[in-house]
Amino acid sequence: MALADAVDRGELPAEIALVLSNRPDAAGLEAARARGLETCVVSRKRSAGSGLLGREEHDRQVIAALRDARVDWVCLAGYMRILSAAFVRAFPQRIVNIHPSLLPAFPGLNAQRQALDYGVRLSGCTVHLVDEGLDSGPIVEQRAVQVADDDDEAALAARILRQEHRAYPEALRRLLGRAWRVEGRRVRFEDEIEEKSKKGVDSPLTAL
Repeated sequence: MALADAVDRGELPAEIALVLSNRPDAAGLEAARARGLETCVVSRKRSAGSGLLGREEHDRQVIAALRDARVDWVCLAGYMRILSAAFVRAFPQRIVNIHPSLLPAFPGLNAQRQALDYGVRLSGCTVHLVDEGLDSGPIVEQRAVQVADDDDEAALAARILRQEHRAYPEALRRLLGRAWRVEGRRVRFEDEIEEKSKKGVDSPLTAL
């Protein structure tokens, strides 16, 4: 919804072609329909009702739906499934995810709980390109969030979510509007590289 808001405000040069979920009861589908966006459900349940689709078979159906919608980019939001290699290769460096931690710290599920259990003073969120690993793709943008002594999981998650709603549209805007390349685990934007070269010093950490 943050991406849809950014599109409506003219801040994101994109159109949302499809909102897809593997769960027909996903709240995001209802919100998308209320905004008049095209939606689609690709369930893991077999049409004959006998068992679940395997990951590869399910992903083939998802890929087909996305291609029918003629999407250029895939933006994950709460899609709690590891994508198959075939899925990632179908949209090379065109799948984006947002994760509620400062990767590579605390990948996978329950990132906020992991942060609290570890006792860190800073957490946050990371927008990254998706590769075939778990939350391991090149990093596009990060936002830091202070962890308070009295934080519980819900309080920390709520503060991180506010930063997610800012970071995701901004990261996608940069990816769509600027020249970039991948260097290792990092997305490098050409204008930032040129500016760094002129100054002859490392670029400062973005104020968060």
